[in-house]
Amino acid sequence: MKKFKSLILLMVGMASSLPTFAQTSDISWVAKLQEMDGNQVTLLVILAVILGVILLLLILMIYLMSFMVSVFKMQNPELAAQPTWWDEFKLKYITGKMKPVGGKEEKDMMLDHNYDGIVELDNHMPPWLANVFYITIAFAVVYFTYFTVLGLGKTQLEEYEEELRIAAIEAEKRSALALSSIDENTVVFDNSTAALNSGKSIFEANCAACHAADGGGGVGPNLTDEYWIHGGSINDVFKVVKYGVVAKGMIPWQDQLSPEEMQNVSSYILTLVGTTPANPKAPEGEKFEPAAEEPLEAIAEGENEAESAD
Repeated sequence: MKKFKSLILLMVGMASSLPTFAQTSDISWVAKLQEMDGNQVTLLVILAVILGVILLLLILMIYLMSFMVSVFKMQNPELAAQPTWWDEFKLKYITGKMKPVGGKEEKDMMLDHNYDGIVELDNHMPPWLANVFYITIAFAVVYFTYFTVLGLGKTQLEEYEEELRIAAIEAEKRSALALSSIDENTVVFDNSTAALNSGKSIFEANCAACHAADGGGGVGPNLTDEYWIHGGSINDVFKVVKYGVVAKGMIPWQDQLSPEEMQNVSSYILTLVGTTPANPKAPEGEKFEPAAEEPLEAIAEGENEAESAD
């Protein structure tokens, strides 16, 4: 009866710890459980109750069977003297049959050598340890055959190379996603050779008709001087390329060029500033002066002066 009560208390403790486990764990089934509607939750509760009743009946059956066995052993002494299946299993596979210690049997088990009067007994290896040893031998044979003889499994070097290949694919996907999400707020000036060559090709194919091949201007304004109508930063140029200036005849290019291509052509346009076109158009707009970043030395000196003033 005490064993039965202990088992019930153990089950109650495990059941009470499930909510805490669900709150602290970050596994997918918890999120799926929260997404269920009322009917699904009701059905799940009914199934849980049925499974709980079945489990409880199994526990009661096991308890009744153990109780009946105890009663039979009390009524039949010969049955009580017989070992249980667990005793036989433990004797055969776990502990083994131990030799008696003491008397003549112990002397027969003694080995010839001793160390400072300490004598070693020739005890057998426990069956569980011997079985583990045999399993390791079998595992080694299978492992060697699978990886070396048949060559079916991947070596550590091959697995490393495969992981590098997968990581390169994922990095390429992340790069493509970043390029596809470029807008007027995240655009940057890309002065790489590949980007500028791409921007030059796009400019000559789509922009040279209005701004001239060398950027000197025509129908559109001059792109080589310091004067800009809508701003001369990379963000401003990208915004004009993307949305266009419909009132002045420039179409938006966001439906014809990808975000990366618009960044490339905007970067190329900025490289035209300061060049000398063949037939430059008169400046238009206001002179653009990029914000100059303060050198680190100047910042440090300013901080030192502020500290000394304090």
